[in-house]
Amino acid sequence: MSEITPEDVKSKLDAGDALHLIDVREDHELAICALDDAEHIPMMSLFLGLKKTAAAQDASIVVFCHHGIRSLEAMKFLEIQGFESVQSMAGGIEAWARRVDSTLARY
Repeated sequence: MSEITPEDVKSKLDAGDALHLIDVREDHELAICALDDAEHIPMMSLFLGLKKTAAAQDASIVVFCHHGIRSLEAMKFLEIQGFESVQSMAGGIEAWARRVDSTLARY
């Protein structure tokens, strides 16, 4: 199981690292707050194959949700699908809003 802190995600993005962010929250959660450039795929749509990620198999992927629980499951799913470098953002967008970007709405 591989988790990454919101601070480390921010550092990598600021350094220009190529990270493919995947937000697995539901539409109504996305309407409250979102991270720029994140691909939105609700977790059940991912699991049921209704929507697939645009990420390459060898991309560095960071999956996130509200608190980091669903993203752990989505990370495992993507690893089973053959994605080579997948991490879950620990604490989810809630931790991001508390520790990285306090302007983001919290719920």
